[in-house]
Amino acid sequence: MLVVCLCAAWCDTCGAYQPVLERAAQQLPDARFVWLDIEDHEDLLGSLDIANFPTLLVAVADEVRFFGTLTPQPETLARLLRASFEEATRGAASPEAAALLARLRR
Repeated sequence: MLVVCLCAAWCDTCGAYQPVLERAAQQLPDARFVWLDIEDHEDLLGSLDIANFPTLLVAVADEVRFFGTLTPQPETLARLLRASFEEATRGAASPEAAALLARLRR
């Protein structure tokens, strides 16, 4: 599982969310967690416009399981990650989110 938090250094909500994401990473050692500052890594975003923070991309293998804004509560993140890993049926991801995943996998 790959969990990417798209954030910005100036965003107070992102700063408060970082420890939540770090704790989740400790609890899921088989998953890869990435903190991606959108201003430092504009080249990875392509045409993707991030308007709200924190925005998460969750992928299993080469499939985007979640892409969207998430409230910064540990329980919400845990529930999302559990569902993303276990869920057998998923909705289609936006082409921009799938393209971001492909660039991150390179």
